[in-house]
Amino acid sequence: MKVRITIGLKKSVLDTQGKAIEASLVKNLGYPQISGVRQGKFVEFEIAENDDKKIKQIVDEISDKLLVNKIIEDYSYEVLK
Repeated sequence: MKVRITIGLKKSVLDTQGKAIEASLVKNLGYPQISGVRQGKFVEFEIAENDDKKIKQIVDEISDKLLVNKIIEDYSYEVLK
């Protein structure tokens, strides 16, 4: 199974990179219809596990221990079958 974890800043945290991307798209590249840009990252990996509860437990553990700064970031994940 393949797992994709998506990590982004919490809505309450100012996303300066997202604002810079938005400003470039609107002002420099001529896309005034774009707004609310948020920048993030994702991590993909293969996992030798089929049990959805076990996958969730592993994702939560590695996110808490290594991948996510829970003070300023949120995450979600999806299993790609």
